[in-house]
Amino acid sequence: MKYYTYYPGCSAEATAVGLGISVEAIAKPLDMELIELEGWTCCGSTPYGSLDELESIVVAARNLALAEQTGLDLVTPCSSCFITLYQADIKLKDHPQLMAQINEALAVANLEYHGSVRVRHLTEVLVNDITPEVITTKVKRPLNGLKVAPYYGCQLVRPDYGFDDPEFPQSLDRLVECLGAKAVPFPLKNRCCGGSLIIPEEDLALGLIRKLLDNAVENGAQCIVTPCPLCQTNLDAYQSRVNSKFKTHYNVPVLFITQLIGLALGIDPKSLGLNTNIVSPSEVLDYIYNYINYITTH
Repeated sequence: MKYYTYYPGCSAEATAVGLGISVEAIAKPLDMELIELEGWTCCGSTPYGSLDELESIVVAARNLALAEQTGLDLVTPCSSCFITLYQADIKLKDHPQLMAQINEALAVANLEYHGSVRVRHLTEVLVNDITPEVITTKVKRPLNGLKVAPYYGCQLVRPDYGFDDPEFPQSLDRLVECLGAKAVPFPLKNRCCGGSLIIPEEDLALGLIRKLLDNAVENGAQCIVTPCPLCQTNLDAYQSRVNSKFKTHYNVPVLFITQLIGLALGIDPKSLGLNTNIVSPSEVLDYIYNYINYITTH
């Protein structure tokens, strides 16, 4: 069993409930003990950092200080939380004067950060600690032949965090294929989905989402998987808006990578939060339960 301090992030308990549910569902079967960080709060978020960088670092540093007390790596499934916490940690380590300033603020809550936390994304943990090879041995329902477009988004591997190539990432592809599924060619796998621009610049964001959906469909994908709650929301919840604007007919299920892993582990869809997805994953589930079962039994 591998132990980690777990930082779910706000999205996993709000707009991306399926992410939070599926992470918890696959943890034990993969011999991970995710110990939720007691007293965690919002990471400070990337938009907050553009408004008041110092305050956003204080917010992130509070979580880092709490995590430091556990002595374990801090793991989050959210790409936005990962980049916020990771960058705050790097800035504090690289700038002693900033560290002193932040610790002065943290002292009000009887906290202090020394820079010893290792901030990690769950995807990296699955690839480097658990490993695709071990995950394969735990698969109970191989996803043979299922065509999947692995969508990294722009935050998971940029800037270069050392666990994947920022231009030609392969970590999600490896996770998809260790389940028996086929990772289809997806040239736009690390392009931006528009993120929170869907609110102030909807037309711009819908155009970006359309390009991603079109690229996945033209390469034969039956579904898209992503680790990012913001990307999943844009591609899933706003797919109908794309269809309305561009007169398209996309009906592409957008799953979290943890949901796909859970299906291969034999976990039932509701326990993975698939009932919370906007675009119904019913066709994917039918394929898994009917076609794949037929192949494996004949």
